[in-house]
Order: sequence, then structure tokens, then C-alpha cells
Amino acid sequence: MGVNNSTNRPMSNSDNEAPSVLRPSSQLNGEDLPAIVEYLIRSGQFQFIRQSGGDSDSGDNSSDEAEFVNMPSCLPSVNIHPDVTNIEKNDIRTHILQSSGRLAKKRWRHYMSPTMPNMLSMNQLGLNPGQQLSHGDKCVLHSRFLPNFMERKASYNHKAFCGKYSDDGNVFMTACQDTRIRVYNTENDMKLIKSIGARDVGWSVLDTAFSPDGRFAAYSSWSDCIHLCSIHGESDIHEALHIDPGEHSFCIFSLMFSSDNQEILGGANDGHIYVYDTELRKRTLKIHAHDDDVNTVRFANDSSHILYSGGDDGLCKVWDRRTLREQHPTPVGIMAGHSDGITFIDSKGDSRYFISNCKDQTLKLWDVRHFSEDSAVSETKRIVSSMRWDYRWERAPKKRNKRVKGDSSVMTYTGHCILHTLIRCRFSPAFNTGQRYIYSGCATGCVVVYDVLTGQQVCKLDGHGSCVRDVDWHPYKNILMSTSWDGSIGQWIYMDRHALGGEEGEMVFDNPKPPLDCMRKESFQVSPTKRSKSPQELKQEKVQGLFD
Repeated sequence: MGVNNSTNRPMSNSDNEAPSVLRPSSQLNGEDLPAIVEYLIRSGQFQFIRQSGGDSDSGDNSSDEAEFVNMPSCLPSVNIHPDVTNIEKNDIRTHILQSSGRLAKKRWRHYMSPTMPNMLSMNQLGLNPGQQLSHGDKCVLHSRFLPNFMERKASYNHKAFCGKYSDDGNVFMTACQDTRIRVYNTENDMKLIKSIGARDVGWSVLDTAFSPDGRFAAYSSWSDCIHLCSIHGESDIHEALHIDPGEHSFCIFSLMFSSDNQEILGGANDGHIYVYDTELRKRTLKIHAHDDDVNTVRFANDSSHILYSGGDDGLCKVWDRRTLREQHPTPVGIMAGHSDGITFIDSKGDSRYFISNCKDQTLKLWDVRHFSEDSAVSETKRIVSSMRWDYRWERAPKKRNKRVKGDSSVMTYTGHCILHTLIRCRFSPAFNTGQRYIYSGCATGCVVVYDVLTGQQVCKLDGHGSCVRDVDWHPYKNILMSTSWDGSIGQWIYMDRHALGGEEGEMVFDNPKPPLDCMRKESFQVSPTKRSKSPQELKQEKVQGLFD
């Protein structure tokens, strides 16, 4: 991730998270001093420091006076009419409709809007099998109460990089540029239960991961080691797991535990994927995966056999862990269609679909049954190698190829901004949304939520003063956490019309949809309160049957 993404250039340090002030790949020859200073300030490597008596470990410290990266002056463009041709023909349409409760064969759904009063009424009338709300019914209801109001739960004096829920949602962990990893108990309204001093940190802690059993956490930085530390219990374990990459300047940008707790998967700046065995206490695999930095790696499902990786070469690759060999690593398939470096990948969890965030300012949905042809891979490499901009501190180029020839993605989502850092994107939880949505952080300080099937922007949650790098939705509750470079951790919840100052009446959304802008009253479509009719008026009306 340097000034350009050419695959012919030397490896560059990535994600605006370099251990040195000036990088070998930085093209500053001939620049005058003001330009160099501007580069350092905008890239976050140089800050104005003032005296402060505050302790950065405290969650109560205000970050209002700290120096942070400013938001982009231009807002990302939104595609009002996304191309849904491919997704309409794909199996994911049926899967999402069914899991989110919109494919139910219930006659009353065709006559009445699926509001909470209507659904409860139908349940009382016996029109629901089993006389109870199904999982799909609950997902439909949850979609009408999406998070729309932010409460700041923590503030730090430095940029916050990572924010992640444990698998059960009872613990939330953050990582900040002040080299502290903070662990919160979410069962007690985000109570800080542990603050861990990260070791051997260069620039910042760049990624964190929970072990599946929830007992340990791993983190990475510009270091030859992944560090493992305990979260619960009396024993305080903090151990360095040596990767031994053989590189002078090395960093794991992305890491993840396998479902059996035995392995840790990592993607690094040397273009390799690493696998560390936590029982043998040694690195067991190193494969050359991409022609540039590997910014993101993910297991496809709980079996931990299929891997996804994304790099600065603009490609997403699918690997089979069972057939990987260091001598001749061959991916199962390659996904081509982006025109710049990949910043993050998230799996749907079914070994079939995943999404990718990219510096070309798009988010794409992929089906691993449809790999790209060699011509598309070559075209992607050609386009990426021609890029001459640095997303860490420059604006995104306005002139871009609208679509890479041979793009095999199922759907493309636009409307969020990928600048400064490796911004994350994820699927919404299956438990309460049926994975109906995907959501992403944004360099404009927002969290952007899209409908998977329509590609439309469902809502834009605006509450931060700088780039939102990480986002995570509670696995079982309608709570969304946002981690921002303004030093704050935001908790997004649903707030009703009265709390937001709305007028009387029921809040009505189109199709249905939540507010497009949670902080603006005019975004709500409020219907006037209807007066109750008298018995005489009711007698005068012709009473019709439910399905007349």
C-alpha cells in the first residue's frame, strides 16, 4: 500500500501504519518542506503534542482536543440504481429472503404490512403456525428497529483501531494507538474489566482476534510476533508467538483463530499467509499468496478448511487448507473485479459467499462457485499496477474504470469512502437480521448499512468526527459498535421517535426502511395520529373480512 499499487514495485508498508516516518516506497523526491510536513500530518505519522495530565487508560478522558485525521472534504457517490442482474439469478437471493423472514408462505403477509401490531394480531387470530413468531418473523421485526442513535461508550486520546465482540457477545475488546487493549463486559453496560499493555508495538496494534472459547485474545502490530494474552481468570498470560518471517520490517495486518483454537491465521506485508500452531508453539505454514501486501485473511466457516485472502494486488483468493503446500501454493480459485487493493474480507459463514472492501471505493459480494477467468485476473493486475495515488492521504481518483472486464462478483455496493486505513466491512448477524444487511466503516466518520439484495443504502449512521475503521454488530442484540480514529467507541441502538424529538404518530418507513439519517428529524416519515372512531361511526361502516 504505497503511492501506487504496482505489482512490480518493492513491498511497501501498508495501512498508513508504518514503523518509520518515511517509507522506502514514498515518492517525495523534489518536494519542498511544506509538502513533506503536510504528508506526515495527513498520514498520521506526525502530530502536534501538547501537555496533558490525563491518563490514556481511562475511558472517561475526552479526545476533543487531540489531533486526529480530518474527514474527506468530498462525500462518496451513491449509486441510486445498483445493477441487480447477477444477484437476481443467484441462490443467495432465496437464502437471504428465507433467512430474513421475507419468503414465508403466509397469506396474510400479502394483505397487511409486517408491522409489530399486525404480526401480533395475526398471531392471536391463529394465522401463525404454532401460535408463535418464527425466526423469520423476528428478523422482520428487527429490521424495523435498526440501530439509529449513538451513545459514546469510551473516549481515548489516540486513534482507536479495532473493536470486536466475542462470539457470545458478552465481551467487547478495543485496541488503540496508545498501545492499550481494553476489554469490556457488555453484560454490565460496557464495564471495563481489563486493560492490557500491548508489547513490541510499532505504530499501533493493527488487528485483534478472540479465541473461540473466549479465554484468550491475539493481537498483531509491526513486529515479528503475534502476541497471545488471557482475558479471564486469575492467571495473567501474555506470550509472544514467534513467526520468524525473515523480513527486516514485518507486520501481520490481519489474523484469526481457527474454530478448534489450535491455529492462528495471519496475512502479512510480505505477501505471505502464515499459520501458527498454538499447541506446537511454532509456525507450521508460510505460503506466498499475493504479489503485494496481504491485508486480510478469513476462514470461510467453522470447519476452518477453506480460507479467503485479499491483497494490495486487487485480488481475492480462495484456498483449501488441506492441500496447501509451501513449495507450490495454488489457490482453489481467484476472484477478480476490483480495481485497487483489498482492505478487508468477511465471510457469510457458509463457505459460499464473502464480501470484500476495496480502495476503489466499492464493496463487492462474491460467490466462490464462480471464479474469475485468467483474462479478468490479468486485467485486474494491469489496472491496479497503473494506479498512482496514495489512499492514506490523497483523495480517491475521480476517473476510474466503471467495471473491470470479466468481473465475476455477484453485487457491487457504493456509497462509503475507503481512505486512510484498512476499513472493515461485515455481514449483519444471522440471529436477528438473517444476514439481510452488510455494513461498513467509512472515512467520513459514518457507518453505512446496505441491503444485500437490492444494493441500496439502508441507512447512514453519522456520529463520529473522523474515520470509522472498525464496525461490529452484536451477534444476538440490535446493537452496533463503531470504532473511530477520533478516539471514540460508539454504541448504536434503536431510539424511538419521542427520544429523537419526533412528532406524534407511528413511524413509517418505505418498503419498510429505517431512517436514512438517524440524526435528522426530517428523515422520519411520520403519519399523523388517527382519532379513534365512535361506536356509531363503526356501525355505519361496512365491515369486511380480513381477506376481502
